[in-house]
Amino acid sequence: MRAAALAAVLAAAAIGVSPADASQLIDRGTTGARLAIDPAGRAVVTYHAGGAQRTIVAWGAINARAPSERMAQVEFTLRYGARSPGSSCRRYDGPSLAWIVAACKASDGSWWALRSWSRILRSGTRGSAATRELRLSHWRGELPQLAAGIGWVAGTYHRLAGRLTYRGQPVYGFHTTRTGNPLDGYGRNVYVDTLDSAYGAGWRRENGFLTRAPSGAFCYGLFPRGGRPSGMGAAYRATVIGPGVTPDVAWAGRPPAHGLTTARTTLACPR
Repeated sequence: MRAAALAAVLAAAAIGVSPADASQLIDRGTTGARLAIDPAGRAVVTYHAGGAQRTIVAWGAINARAPSERMAQVEFTLRYGARSPGSSCRRYDGPSLAWIVAACKASDGSWWALRSWSRILRSGTRGSAATRELRLSHWRGELPQLAAGIGWVAGTYHRLAGRLTYRGQPVYGFHTTRTGNPLDGYGRNVYVDTLDSAYGAGWRRENGFLTRAPSGAFCYGLFPRGGRPSGMGAAYRATVIGPGVTPDVAWAGRPPAHGLTTARTTLACPR
């Protein structure tokens, strides 16, 4: 498998909300979101939604645990409507982030960030302001890694394959619904958008699918399915909610030329 370059573009999604979502969900359909850190090191998020200004104070989690059936994944304590005077935002000097709304550096050297993207979408549709989720992250050190590549299946359909890892360890969950919704705080879906496909011009949702246990790998063919056409496009982008409360990560790439059958363009599915 040849890993394609990471890109600062994000996708949205078509599956469901898992318990203890990482890069924790704050709200949907928000505008004017701002982020600050109070003297106690807690994040203070203000935004507008539903015609009203809202404030949330978040604390109690950083980074992520490796997958474990004995311990719950980390998550924030959120207090809606709280006030925290004296908050401020130090200049962010961390790694580049996709779909960034705001980011701050805390006094202990850790980083907080707000991201906004449309995760819950039907196949063939685009995101909108109403579908965008405002998500909060808190971390120090390296980001999760989403490595992927694009190849051909029998020279007919594109196939996307890759792996999600964090600190060198695979990211996966233990319990899901029959339709692929994570039922624990560890499972992660890869959300894929396709560019200029049979769905129409521009970026549109293709599908969402789980990373596998225990490898963190995924493999997805752009076949016709469920009465809809193949979503093969001129390019693809994928987004995954980061494990724990780490930032969401993104990947983008273009398929190899049609008809090539070399090892470079015939992509094997990782195990």
